Amino acid sequence: MELRKPYIAADSRYDQSHSLYRRCGRSGVLLPKVSLGFWHNFGGNDSYERARDITHYAFDHGITHFDLANNYGPPYGSAEETMGKLLCDDFFRYRDELFISTKAGYDMWPGPYGNWGSRKYLMASIDQSLRRMGLDYVDLFYSHRYDPQTPLEETLQALVDIVRAGKALYVGISRWPLEALKVADKYLRDHDVPLLIYQGRVNMIDHEPIDEGILDYCSEHGIGFISFSPLAQGLLTDRYLNGIPQDSRMAHGGSLTADKLTPELLARLRQLNSEAQAQGHTLAENALAWILHQKGITSVLVGASSVGQLERNMKCIFD
Repeated sequence: MELRKPYIAADSRYDQSHSLYRRCGRSGVLLPKVSLGFWHNFGGNDSYERARDITHYAFDHGITHFDLANNYGPPYGSAEETMGKLLCDDFFRYRDELFISTKAGYDMWPGPYGNWGSRKYLMASIDQSLRRMGLDYVDLFYSHRYDPQTPLEETLQALVDIVRAGKALYVGISRWPLEALKVADKYLRDHDVPLLIYQGRVNMIDHEPIDEGILDYCSEHGIGFISFSPLAQGLLTDRYLNGIPQDSRMAHGGSLTADKLTPELLARLRQLNSEAQAQGHTLAENALAWILHQKGITSVLVGASSVGQLERNMKCIFD
Protein backbone atom coordinates (compact mmCIF):
# COMPACT_ATOMS: atom_id res chain seq x y z
CA MET A 1 0.00 0.00 0.00
CA GLU A 2 1.43 3.36 -1.06
CA LEU A 3 1.92 5.78 1.83
CA ARG A 4 0.50 9.24 1.39
CA LYS A 5 3.01 12.08 1.61
CA PRO A 6 2.74 14.40 4.64
CA TYR A 7 0.54 17.40 3.93
CA ILE A 8 2.32 20.72 3.53
CA ALA A 9 -0.02 23.67 2.97
CA ALA A 10 0.48 25.82 -0.12
CA ASP A 11 2.70 28.85 0.44
CA SER A 12 0.27 30.82 -1.73
CA ARG A 13 -2.75 30.24 0.51
CA TYR A 14 -2.96 33.88 1.63
CA ASP A 15 -1.86 35.53 -1.61
CA GLN A 16 -5.35 36.95 -2.25
CA SER A 17 -6.21 37.83 1.34
CA HIS A 18 -7.46 41.28 0.33
CA SER A 19 -10.28 39.64 -1.67
CA LEU A 20 -10.82 36.56 0.46
CA TYR A 21 -11.72 37.74 3.97
CA ARG A 22 -14.37 39.84 5.65
CA ARG A 23 -14.49 41.15 9.19
CA CYS A 24 -17.06 39.37 11.34
CA GLY A 25 -19.23 42.15 12.71
CA ARG A 26 -17.24 44.49 14.94
CA SER A 27 -14.91 41.78 16.18
CA GLY A 28 -11.26 41.05 15.58
CA VAL A 29 -12.15 37.96 13.55
CA LEU A 30 -11.78 37.74 9.79
CA LEU A 31 -13.62 34.91 8.06
CA PRO A 32 -13.28 33.75 4.46
CA LYS A 33 -16.16 34.73 2.23
CA VAL A 34 -16.65 31.02 1.57
CA SER A 35 -16.41 28.69 4.57
CA LEU A 36 -16.41 24.89 4.44
CA GLY A 37 -19.27 23.04 6.11
CA PHE A 38 -19.06 19.44 7.30
CA TRP A 39 -22.83 18.77 7.34
CA HIS A 40 -22.63 16.24 4.49
CA ASN A 41 -19.78 14.21 2.95
CA PHE A 42 -17.53 14.17 6.04
CA GLY A 43 -19.23 11.50 8.16
CA GLY A 44 -18.21 7.98 9.04
CA ASN A 45 -20.10 6.60 6.02
CA ASP A 46 -18.13 8.81 3.61
CA SER A 47 -14.68 8.48 2.09
CA TYR A 48 -12.01 9.85 4.43
CA GLU A 49 -9.57 10.34 1.57
CA ARG A 50 -12.11 12.42 -0.33
CA ALA A 51 -12.76 14.54 2.78
CA ARG A 52 -9.02 14.94 3.14
CA ASP A 53 -8.61 16.11 -0.46
CA ILE A 54 -11.43 18.64 -0.06
CA THR A 55 -10.04 20.12 3.16
CA HIS A 56 -6.53 20.30 1.69
CA TYR A 57 -7.84 22.20 -1.31
CA ALA A 58 -9.86 24.51 0.92
CA PHE A 59 -6.96 25.44 3.18
CA ASP A 60 -4.52 25.70 0.27
CA HIS A 61 -6.82 28.40 -1.11
CA GLY A 62 -7.28 30.36 2.10
CA ILE A 63 -10.45 28.79 3.51
CA THR A 64 -9.61 28.77 7.20
CA HIS A 65 -13.10 28.27 8.64
CA PHE A 66 -14.38 24.70 9.05
CA ASP A 67 -17.93 24.43 10.43
CA LEU A 68 -19.25 21.37 12.28
CA ALA A 69 -21.94 20.30 14.74
CA ASN A 70 -22.16 17.52 17.28
CA ASN A 71 -24.68 15.51 15.23
CA TYR A 72 -23.11 15.93 11.79
CA GLY A 73 -22.38 12.62 10.09
CA PRO A 74 -23.93 10.18 9.67
CA PRO A 75 -23.59 8.63 12.16
CA TYR A 76 -23.88 11.38 14.76
CA GLY A 77 -20.52 12.64 15.93
CA SER A 78 -18.58 11.17 13.04
CA ALA A 79 -17.95 14.45 11.20
CA GLU A 80 -16.20 15.72 14.33
CA GLU A 81 -14.25 12.47 14.46
CA THR A 82 -13.21 13.07 10.85
CA MET A 83 -12.10 16.57 11.83
CA GLY A 84 -10.08 15.08 14.67
CA LYS A 85 -8.37 12.67 12.29
CA LEU A 86 -7.66 15.48 9.81
CA LEU A 87 -6.10 17.54 12.58
CA CYS A 88 -3.97 14.61 13.70
CA ASP A 89 -2.92 13.60 10.18
CA ASP A 90 -2.50 16.97 8.49
CA PHE A 91 -3.54 20.14 10.29
CA PHE A 92 -2.07 19.99 13.79
CA ARG A 93 0.79 22.28 12.82
CA TYR A 94 -1.74 24.74 11.34
CA ARG A 95 -4.18 24.77 14.27
CA ASP A 96 -3.64 28.46 15.00
CA GLU A 97 -4.46 29.31 11.38
CA LEU A 98 -7.80 27.51 11.54
CA PHE A 99 -11.17 28.76 12.80
CA ILE A 100 -13.14 25.69 13.88
CA SER A 101 -16.77 25.92 14.94
CA THR A 102 -19.20 23.38 16.32
CA LYS A 103 -22.76 23.45 17.67
CA ALA A 104 -25.28 21.75 19.89
CA GLY A 105 -29.05 22.01 19.90
CA TYR A 106 -30.48 19.15 17.85
CA ASP A 107 -30.93 15.55 18.93
CA MET A 108 -27.64 13.86 19.74
CA TRP A 109 -28.22 11.05 22.27
CA PRO A 110 -31.33 9.39 23.75
CA GLY A 111 -33.21 10.67 26.75
CA PRO A 112 -34.18 14.12 27.99
CA TYR A 113 -30.66 15.57 28.18
CA GLY A 114 -29.44 15.03 24.61
CA ASN A 115 -31.38 17.73 22.78
CA TRP A 116 -32.43 21.41 22.76
CA GLY A 117 -30.80 24.12 24.89
CA SER A 118 -30.43 23.11 28.51
CA ARG A 119 -27.24 23.85 30.40
CA LYS A 120 -26.76 20.13 30.98
CA TYR A 121 -26.94 19.34 27.27
CA LEU A 122 -24.68 22.17 26.14
CA MET A 123 -22.04 21.50 28.78
CA ALA A 124 -21.94 17.78 28.04
CA SER A 125 -21.94 18.37 24.30
CA ILE A 126 -18.97 20.74 24.20
CA ASP A 127 -16.92 18.25 26.22
CA GLN A 128 -17.88 15.42 23.87
CA SER A 129 -17.09 17.53 20.79
CA LEU A 130 -13.66 18.46 22.10
CA ARG A 131 -12.86 14.81 22.78
CA ARG A 132 -13.96 13.74 19.30
CA MET A 133 -11.80 16.40 17.66
CA GLY A 134 -8.87 16.09 20.04
CA LEU A 135 -8.99 19.81 20.80
CA ASP A 136 -8.58 21.86 23.96
CA TYR A 137 -11.00 24.48 22.61
CA VAL A 138 -13.04 25.42 19.56
CA ASP A 139 -12.91 28.88 18.10
CA LEU A 140 -16.69 29.19 17.99
CA PHE A 141 -19.49 27.34 19.76
CA TYR A 142 -23.12 27.81 18.71
CA SER A 143 -26.51 27.24 20.19
CA HIS A 144 -27.72 25.36 17.12
CA ARG A 145 -31.39 26.26 17.45
CA TYR A 146 -33.81 28.27 19.56
CA ASP A 147 -35.36 26.33 22.41
CA PRO A 148 -38.84 27.70 23.23
CA GLN A 149 -39.06 25.75 26.51
CA THR A 150 -35.72 26.40 28.20
CA PRO A 151 -35.26 29.93 29.65
CA LEU A 152 -33.03 31.91 27.32
CA GLU A 153 -30.91 32.96 30.30
CA GLU A 154 -30.04 29.33 31.02
CA THR A 155 -28.86 28.69 27.48
CA LEU A 156 -26.98 31.98 27.29
CA GLN A 157 -25.28 31.57 30.67
CA ALA A 158 -24.07 28.15 29.55
CA LEU A 159 -22.49 29.81 26.50
CA VAL A 160 -20.86 32.41 28.74
CA ASP A 161 -19.48 29.73 31.05
CA ILE A 162 -18.16 27.67 28.14
CA VAL A 163 -16.09 30.66 27.05
CA ARG A 164 -14.96 31.41 30.60
CA ALA A 165 -13.88 27.77 30.99
CA GLY A 166 -11.64 28.16 27.93
CA LYS A 167 -13.58 25.62 25.87
CA ALA A 168 -14.56 28.16 23.18
CA LEU A 169 -13.18 31.55 22.20
CA TYR A 170 -16.44 32.95 20.80
CA VAL A 171 -20.14 32.07 20.79
CA GLY A 172 -22.86 32.24 18.18
CA ILE A 173 -26.51 31.35 17.72
CA SER A 174 -28.28 29.69 14.81
CA ARG A 175 -31.89 30.01 13.69
CA TRP A 176 -33.09 32.08 16.65
CA PRO A 177 -36.06 34.44 16.03
CA LEU A 178 -35.44 38.17 16.08
CA GLU A 179 -36.75 38.89 19.57
CA ALA A 180 -34.67 36.06 21.04
CA LEU A 181 -31.65 37.37 19.13
CA LYS A 182 -32.12 40.75 20.79
CA VAL A 183 -32.23 39.11 24.23
CA ALA A 184 -29.10 37.10 23.43
CA ASP A 185 -27.24 40.15 22.17
CA LYS A 186 -27.92 42.14 25.36
CA TYR A 187 -27.33 39.26 27.75
CA LEU A 188 -24.03 38.25 26.22
CA ARG A 189 -22.75 41.83 26.02
CA ASP A 190 -23.71 42.39 29.65
CA HIS A 191 -21.68 39.31 30.57
CA ASP A 192 -18.62 40.37 28.52
CA VAL A 193 -19.00 37.57 25.97
CA PRO A 194 -20.39 39.44 22.96
CA LEU A 195 -22.29 37.51 20.32
CA LEU A 196 -19.85 36.97 17.45
CA ILE A 197 -22.13 35.67 14.72
CA TYR A 198 -25.59 34.55 13.70
CA GLN A 199 -26.06 31.56 11.39
CA GLY A 200 -29.20 31.58 9.27
CA ARG A 201 -30.49 30.26 5.97
CA VAL A 202 -30.29 32.93 3.31
CA ASN A 203 -30.35 32.17 -0.40
CA MET A 204 -32.07 33.38 -3.55
CA ILE A 205 -35.27 31.44 -2.83
CA ASP A 206 -35.28 31.51 0.98
CA HIS A 207 -34.48 34.80 2.69
CA GLU A 208 -36.56 34.71 5.85
CA PRO A 209 -33.77 36.26 8.01
CA ILE A 210 -33.76 39.25 5.65
CA ASP A 211 -37.55 39.59 5.68
CA GLU A 212 -37.69 39.19 9.47
CA GLY A 213 -35.09 41.92 10.01
CA ILE A 214 -32.43 39.64 11.47
CA LEU A 215 -29.75 40.53 8.92
CA ASP A 216 -30.36 44.26 9.44
CA TYR A 217 -30.20 43.84 13.21
CA CYS A 218 -26.89 41.98 13.00
CA SER A 219 -25.42 44.58 10.66
CA GLU A 220 -26.51 47.47 12.88
CA HIS A 221 -25.25 45.86 16.11
CA GLY A 222 -21.87 44.58 14.98
CA ILE A 223 -22.81 40.89 14.78
CA GLY A 224 -21.52 38.79 11.91
CA PHE A 225 -23.85 36.70 9.75
CA ILE A 226 -23.04 33.43 7.98
CA SER A 227 -25.49 31.85 5.54
CA PHE A 228 -25.97 28.10 5.56
CA SER A 229 -27.61 26.21 2.71
CA PRO A 230 -26.70 29.00 0.25
CA LEU A 231 -27.49 26.76 -2.71
CA ALA A 232 -30.72 25.46 -1.14
CA GLN A 233 -29.26 21.93 -0.90
CA GLY A 234 -28.53 21.91 -4.62
CA LEU A 235 -31.72 23.50 -5.94
CA LEU A 236 -29.73 26.62 -6.91
CA THR A 237 -27.48 24.63 -9.23
CA ASP A 238 -28.16 23.03 -12.59
CA ARG A 239 -28.82 19.72 -10.83
CA TYR A 240 -32.63 19.78 -10.95
CA LEU A 241 -33.38 21.92 -13.99
CA ASN A 242 -34.47 18.91 -16.04
CA GLY A 243 -36.02 16.76 -13.35
CA ILE A 244 -34.77 14.74 -10.41
CA PRO A 245 -31.63 12.69 -11.14
CA GLN A 246 -31.69 9.17 -9.70
CA ASP A 247 -28.40 9.71 -7.85
CA SER A 248 -29.44 13.06 -6.34
CA ARG A 249 -30.10 13.95 -2.72
CA MET A 250 -33.74 14.63 -3.56
CA ALA A 251 -34.20 11.16 -5.05
CA HIS A 252 -33.05 9.62 -1.78
CA GLY A 253 -35.36 11.69 0.41
CA GLY A 254 -34.10 13.10 3.68
CA SER A 255 -34.12 16.85 4.22
CA LEU A 256 -34.64 17.64 0.51
CA THR A 257 -37.87 16.06 -0.68
CA ALA A 258 -39.36 15.92 -4.17
CA ASP A 259 -42.47 17.89 -3.19
CA LYS A 260 -40.32 21.01 -2.80
CA LEU A 261 -39.61 21.10 -6.53
CA THR A 262 -42.97 22.56 -7.51
CA PRO A 263 -43.70 23.62 -11.11
CA GLU A 264 -43.54 27.26 -9.97
CA LEU A 265 -40.14 26.80 -8.33
CA LEU A 266 -38.79 24.90 -11.32
CA ALA A 267 -39.84 27.73 -13.63
CA ARG A 268 -38.10 30.25 -11.39
CA LEU A 269 -34.93 28.18 -11.23
CA ARG A 270 -34.84 27.92 -15.02
CA GLN A 271 -35.27 31.68 -15.28
CA LEU A 272 -32.45 32.30 -12.81
CA ASN A 273 -30.28 29.86 -14.73
CA SER A 274 -30.96 31.67 -18.01
CA GLU A 275 -30.02 34.98 -16.41
CA ALA A 276 -26.79 33.50 -15.07
CA GLN A 277 -25.85 32.02 -18.43
CA ALA A 278 -26.47 35.37 -20.12
CA GLN A 279 -23.88 36.85 -17.75
CA GLY A 280 -21.40 34.06 -18.46
CA HIS A 281 -21.92 32.48 -15.03
CA THR A 282 -23.48 29.35 -13.63
CA LEU A 283 -26.60 29.43 -11.49
CA ALA A 284 -24.55 28.38 -8.45
CA GLU A 285 -22.00 31.15 -8.98
CA ASN A 286 -24.75 33.74 -9.21
CA ALA A 287 -26.54 32.33 -6.16
CA LEU A 288 -23.43 32.56 -3.97
CA ALA A 289 -22.50 36.00 -5.29
CA TRP A 290 -26.05 37.24 -4.60
CA ILE A 291 -25.69 36.32 -0.93
CA LEU A 292 -22.29 37.95 -0.60
CA HIS A 293 -23.70 41.17 -2.05
CA GLN A 294 -26.29 41.44 0.74
CA LYS A 295 -25.35 44.03 3.35
CA GLY A 296 -24.25 42.40 6.59
CA ILE A 297 -23.24 39.00 5.21
CA THR A 298 -19.84 37.84 6.44
CA SER A 299 -19.55 34.43 4.78
CA VAL A 300 -21.42 31.70 2.96
CA LEU A 301 -21.16 28.16 4.27
CA VAL A 302 -20.80 25.64 1.45
CA GLY A 303 -20.64 21.90 1.44
CA ALA A 304 -18.63 19.97 -1.11
CA SER A 305 -18.70 16.42 -2.41
CA SER A 306 -15.55 16.89 -4.49
CA VAL A 307 -12.61 19.20 -4.95
CA GLY A 308 -14.04 20.32 -8.28
CA GLN A 309 -17.32 21.36 -6.69
CA LEU A 310 -15.52 23.43 -4.06
CA GLU A 311 -13.34 25.00 -6.73
CA ARG A 312 -16.43 26.05 -8.70
CA ASN A 313 -18.12 27.45 -5.59
CA MET A 314 -15.10 29.56 -4.74
CA LYS A 315 -15.38 31.52 -7.99
CA CYS A 316 -17.90 33.84 -6.33
CA ILE A 317 -15.22 35.20 -4.00
CA PHE A 318 -13.42 37.15 -6.66
CA ASP A 319 -16.42 38.49 -8.63
